[in-house]
Amino acid sequence: MTAALGSRTIEEIQTQPTCWRRTAQVAGAAKGALPRPGERVLVLGCGTSYFIAQAYADLREQAGQGETDARVAGELGAHHRRYDRVLIISRSGTSAEVVEAGEQLHGEAPITALVGVTDSPVAKLADHVVDLEFADESSVVQTRFATTALTTLRVSLGEELDPLVAQGEQALRSALPAPPAKQLVVLGTGWAASVAQEAALKCRESAGVWVEAYPAGEYRHGPISVADAGTLVWAISPLTDAQREAVLETGAALEQGGLDPMAELVRIQRLAVGWAADRGRDADVPTNLSRSVTEV
Repeated sequence: MTAALGSRTIEEIQTQPTCWRRTAQVAGAAKGALPRPGERVLVLGCGTSYFIAQAYADLREQAGQGETDARVAGELGAHHRRYDRVLIISRSGTSAEVVEAGEQLHGEAPITALVGVTDSPVAKLADHVVDLEFADESSVVQTRFATTALTTLRVSLGEELDPLVAQGEQALRSALPAPPAKQLVVLGTGWAASVAQEAALKCRESAGVWVEAYPAGEYRHGPISVADAGTLVWAISPLTDAQREAVLETGAALEQGGLDPMAELVRIQRLAVGWAADRGRDADVPTNLSRSVTEV
């Protein structure tokens, strides 16, 4: 029997709440390796890992735990601030830009690596390694590694794990909107704006479709001009009445998420795989992508 399109990716999506449950133990064991209150921290990543880095940086500063910058590893540049710790997020541990940035920063500050593969170049150059191999994936498109990394970091900031897991489980059961005829826009507020970027990326990678993401407060300042009856706007954090009315006045459909933004990401991951299959594409074999970019 031929496997359904995207079957491997959807199987990994469904394991996310189980992976998240393990993060309390991981965060506890890694307490000395993860950023401490008061440290100035640089968080590095590429692609999905960069969006997770951005979300964590925002959450850490909101929690009052210290200045936190998130940077694309390949855009570090020769001149940067001084940091007390560097945190690298990398599923494969082999991305060329991440390795190069880690080598550049080696010796400037302790490096902690959250990786899905502990026998990897990134892990070997780090001073501390947080092992997330249980959340590694065979899929090219990242799903459970990214959310497990973010859950680990959220738990390290003092967030409660059980509500996240419960909402993740709900996200696997909840009904999904129909894919739009033309365009999907994902909106988020605060740290959720970075999660919105990751959600949009999942749809582009999986289904090869036109998807954008914006901070919710920015959408009316230009991007909304493209919206019409062929647009679906998915808000992964609450919209104001004015923002909601502006979306509906364009004729676009609105999906107002009611779960934690990370759980809403799980819902959009599910939509992405189904949307791909509807278009005859296999999310397990995304176009023009590989598991890791290994050449600069």
